[in-house]
Amino acid sequence: MEKETRAIIKHRVIAMLDREELEFLDKIGKDALFSTGHKLSYNEILKGLIDFAMEMGLSGEKINSITSLKQRLFQNLKGVNNEIHP
Repeated sequence: MEKETRAIIKHRVIAMLDREELEFLDKIGKDALFSTGHKLSYNEILKGLIDFAMEMGLSGEKINSITSLKQRLFQNLKGVNNEIHP
């Protein structure tokens, strides 16, 4: 059987972040560097957060702002936490 190969197409995304948000990403990257020897890039951190949200089953249904997105994330986290620690 022949293996079907698919080319992974990657897209560039521009994120407009304020200084506090950039400093947070820097801190995560540097914490990883000092604890593991590997500094996480902004790209790795953002991909990890997106993958996590996807695995949680996050959808955009009834989300109309950053505030409602954060609320949904917290709700999903509480649900996951209750499944792990009933």
